Amino acid sequence: MSRLLRGAVAGIGLLVVVGTLLWASPAGAQEPGADDPAEQEPGQSQQVSGTLRYKDDSGEDVFVEGLEVTVESADGSFSETVTSDEDGRWAVEVPGPGRYTASIDPDQLPEDVSLRDEDRSALTVTLAEGESRAVLFALQSGEGGRGGSHFFDRAARLSVEGLKFGLIIAICAIGLSLIFGTTGLVNFAHGEMVTWGALVAFFFNVTLGWPMVLSAAIAVVVGAITGLGIDRGLWRPLERRGTGLIAMLVITIGVGILIRYVFLYQFGGFTRTYADYQLQTEGLELGPVTIVPRDLATILISLGVLVAVALALQLTRIGKAMRAVADNRDLAESSGIDVERVVGYVWAAGAGLAALGGVLLGLAEQVDWLMGFRLLLLMFAGVILGGIGTAYGALIGSIVIGLLVQLSTLWVAPELKNVVALLVLIIILIVRPQGILGQAERVG
Repeated sequence: MSRLLRGAVAGIGLLVVVGTLLWASPAGAQEPGADDPAEQEPGQSQQVSGTLRYKDDSGEDVFVEGLEVTVESADGSFSETVTSDEDGRWAVEVPGPGRYTASIDPDQLPEDVSLRDEDRSALTVTLAEGESRAVLFALQSGEGGRGGSHFFDRAARLSVEGLKFGLIIAICAIGLSLIFGTTGLVNFAHGEMVTWGALVAFFFNVTLGWPMVLSAAIAVVVGAITGLGIDRGLWRPLERRGTGLIAMLVITIGVGILIRYVFLYQFGGFTRTYADYQLQTEGLELGPVTIVPRDLATILISLGVLVAVALALQLTRIGKAMRAVADNRDLAESSGIDVERVVGYVWAAGAGLAALGGVLLGLAEQVDWLMGFRLLLLMFAGVILGGIGTAYGALIGSIVIGLLVQLSTLWVAPELKNVVALLVLIIILIVRPQGILGQAERVG
């Protein structure tokens, strides 16, 4: 067996073997779910349920009675409509495991009540065998109940969502930018490192029942080790054989597809939630914006990590070496810098940051096997907007992309919001291909 084949087997096999150890069956892990109304005994019926309530001006809970809630299966074979009782409660028994969507009509809400987010009048949950789930429609008291919230109030809420989303993109994209800056490799498999971090945290938090904070820390460590292993086992042997960057780019696409379908086989195609910090309705109120503790923690952790990365790049020896290699690899090597060692640190740090971003994205949304792949376009858009190869450019560009994507739903359907990132990517490539912080280079 040649050195190249051994390296490929070692690098790709690391993910396959570890993934197989974490999930022993193709069905994937099944979470008990912190938002389950009750533990389900074998043979009991499965339900999708919830409570419709909001807080009035005095902070007291008010329950919405008589509102119709419709629960439908994903394949359309099941549909049932129920009405909330005097305590705002409703429940629908479903025929079995699968994906179900619970929806309400915002026009049926009382005059002084509205959804906090007009786009979340339909919520989707996935039930495993013997499992029941509760869904939460976020209601609020105030003007615009029947027609939705005021434009500027909604814009303020979307701005906070965009800032949070942009910071998550930035954490994931910094590694992508540094890897390109130090190696010249455009890594299309970087999105799978985001998914890997989310799945590892899911395994420890849901399957083993460990605290979310500890699970997230383990996910970051596992992500960093995985990134370093793939560099040592796959990319470094390819580089030593003289494989060109275009060929390696194509290989990253293939590696990404392989890892993606390993995730699908082990985890399944359903979306799942972490066991902790899911049902949060109260939080910090800033005018029309309510920031629940989970989102506030996400923003603060993201800011803290990004500041720490910036300080590390500026003040530490390895950070300065990374910037030197990214600026001029040959000059850095001739100056005595161990380039291969620096590149190994870059891969480990980039994969660890991507894993952390995956955990935070899983907390903000849900965990599924395609989450990193969907985020990949936005990462590239942020990196190119800020200036590819620069960590600070990736930070600025990612925040701008996050804000644009979320605020675009003021005018376009939520399903089309990622198109905005693609349009920004195209415009930047035409108008300023070097990005915001990038420098133009002469060719020839």
